[in-house]
Amino acid sequence: MLAHRLEGIPPTIFSEMSALAVRIQSVNLGQGFPDVDGPPEVIARAVHALESGQNQYAPGIGIPALREAVARHQLRHYGLELDPDRQVVVTTGCTEGIAAALLGLVDPGDEVVVLEPYYDSYTAMIQMAGGVRRPVTLRAPSFRLDPDELRAAVTPRTRFVLLNSPHNPTGTVLTRAELQAVADVAIEHDLVVITDEVYEHLVYDGREHVPLATLPGMFERTLSLSSAGKSYSFTGWKVGWATGPAELVGAVLAAKQWLTFTSGSPLQPAVAYALDEEPDHPARLAAGLRERRDLLCAGLAAVGLDVRVPEGTYFATTDISALGWPDGRSFCLALPERAGVVAIPTQVFYDSDAGRQLVRWAFCKEREVIEEGLRRLSGADLSA
Repeated sequence: MLAHRLEGIPPTIFSEMSALAVRIQSVNLGQGFPDVDGPPEVIARAVHALESGQNQYAPGIGIPALREAVARHQLRHYGLELDPDRQVVVTTGCTEGIAAALLGLVDPGDEVVVLEPYYDSYTAMIQMAGGVRRPVTLRAPSFRLDPDELRAAVTPRTRFVLLNSPHNPTGTVLTRAELQAVADVAIEHDLVVITDEVYEHLVYDGREHVPLATLPGMFERTLSLSSAGKSYSFTGWKVGWATGPAELVGAVLAAKQWLTFTSGSPLQPAVAYALDEEPDHPARLAAGLRERRDLLCAGLAAVGLDVRVPEGTYFATTDISALGWPDGRSFCLALPERAGVVAIPTQVFYDSDAGRQLVRWAFCKEREVIEEGLRRLSGADLSA
């Protein structure tokens, strides 16, 4: 009974592995959700909204206070001036933003260039929209963008680039030079770029997140997506946004109105408060995450895994080739029984075999959780 548009799309790996973690009572270093909520005052604002009658439909485009706060956020951090009534739309998390952008912009047969490995909703939604994905691989161990491979992926049928930086799952933060290569290709071939920037504030070691929309000639052809979930540790609230030229934002709204129409009415004023009144929280969060990144990466290296230390996001990647497993999936399926720990096989985010031996680990957990996971790994036989 499954519609053809869903054929070949497996269930998301995150549901599968998180359910496995619960069933076997494993330490979940797989799915990227934090153990601790964001600022208490932001939660208090949501409670106040719930108790003061803000529980009915919000406008489909989002409440004015949140759209205005998003516009101020983009101006404060990146110098981007936006009209909150025409160039900002609130979405049910960035995942709906991706879905609405692709459904609202992509016609059947349009090609979409996407960085591989990719967040799994990208390929699902490209397929549902009738698009054709054109992967460009970020190759281990450095996971850098090759401008020549990017250019080679573009054909006369290419209309879009779906770009993610800071990049999940590799942790790569694209440099200005890499972003300029994307901009050059987009301008030369008249492409629209959809950017997923949910980890925009979670970068480490002095690196800088540069929105593609800030590069010369790119604002008018860039749709930028983000959310409060990662930067403020409210992943379950699912409050995100899309910003950019009015015609691109309008396409998101045109599709979104038939998806959720609106959601999270009492959460939207709380997120507006977070953006305006807790602007330093993401930087404090990033500092704590950097410490936990270093803890996790050192521990994974100590148990014999080849670790790539990420430049941003919640995630570190390891190569398990030396352990003798045929692939990362078989390793991850055996790991809960072997060690009582869950991780994510990165190969599910590839079209090619380039990620066959890679495994993703999340460090957005409390220090005690990471330490317990590492203790279990150190006491287990991880070889095939």
